Amino acid sequence: MKRFTIFLRIFALAAAVTLATAGSAQVLRDADYNSVGRIAGNGIVRNAQQLTLGSFDADGTVRDKAGTVLGRINRLEIFNAAGNRLGYINTDGTVRDGESQLLGTISLSDGKVTDAEHRVLGYARGIRVDWIACYYFFDFFKQ
Repeated sequence: MKRFTIFLRIFALAAAVTLATAGSAQVLRDADYNSVGRIAGNGIVRNAQQLTLGSFDADGTVRDKAGTVLGRINRLEIFNAAGNRLGYINTDGTVRDGESQLLGTISLSDGKVTDAEHRVLGYARGIRVDWIACYYFFDFFKQ
């Protein structure tokens, strides 16, 4: 029964993630609420100057602007290009590294992203939590 409950929570989070990206591009913001970029519903990541930084493919592949594979997402787990697990996202929005150490939290209600010491890293409302984690915690698109 416990496994079924966990499955239902993961399914509900995955459904929320999918529905959150059904619209147009959503703004990524820094801790001061300044726009630092956008992630479109189709997975294209752009910076504040609208230059493409990379993308999220429908199959979970994460790519840089040249199309090189940076990693992949599979069931709220984040892997690098070599297939090593970098971390994962729990159903409550907490993000952990590969050794289960807390990296931070993504608020499922307002999109506030905080680090392990509760300092605000930014805001990303209406964007899939796995995409937010790749951007803020796993640095897939840092310039």
